[in-house]
Amino acid sequence: MDTTPKMARTAGLLYVVYIIMHIFSDLAGRAGIIEYANAAATAQNILESGWQFRLGLVTDLSAALLFLLAAWALYVLLKPVNNTLALLFLLLNLGGVAVQSFSNIFLISSHLLLNNPDFALAIPANQLHAQVLFFLHLHKNGFMIAQIFYGAWLFPLGYTVYTSGFLPRALGIIIMVHSAFWLMTFLQFFLFPSFTALTYVSYPLGLIAEAGLGLWLLIIGAKKS
Repeated sequence: MDTTPKMARTAGLLYVVYIIMHIFSDLAGRAGIIEYANAAATAQNILESGWQFRLGLVTDLSAALLFLLAAWALYVLLKPVNNTLALLFLLLNLGGVAVQSFSNIFLISSHLLLNNPDFALAIPANQLHAQVLFFLHLHKNGFMIAQIFYGAWLFPLGYTVYTSGFLPRALGIIIMVHSAFWLMTFLQFFLFPSFTALTYVSYPLGLIAEAGLGLWLLIIGAKKS
């Protein structure tokens, strides 16, 4: 029995739901709460919107799990094409998910600092707020460290899609181009933080490439040519 169509739609569903949850965690979970240039305002926002902040954290971790499951489904789908490259992109994805998930420890730390009355009594308010913002900056940097894995996983994925024979070759090319831009975005963040023009290309390209792959698999599936 050929399980390719079923696995293709499973991978597509996982990928699409992951993208939706990832966007939700950014827009609904932490939007308007974190102000990286204002420690006191950020602390006040977290205290006033604690449930929203925790929702963003839980959604972020759930999205990371879904991303790993999507990568596993893609591995199962594409390993007959090239088992070595399929295993490579799965392991790179796992590395990114591990780093991203660990970085959420700093979100939890910032929340605990503000919501534990013992800390509020022991640490002056301005120092407490500065520590909270420091943890939030650590989370942001940890998330960006994960992007070197997420950028790298896209190239073997795109090449395997390109050579599969049952997925659009153009989609594979777009994913590989996205890989190059996403790796440049990682380098830009750490080496040239004041230069942000690259994100105007990398973010829309990423949405086209990854949402395109997920939607193609979910709606059309994978059919042998």
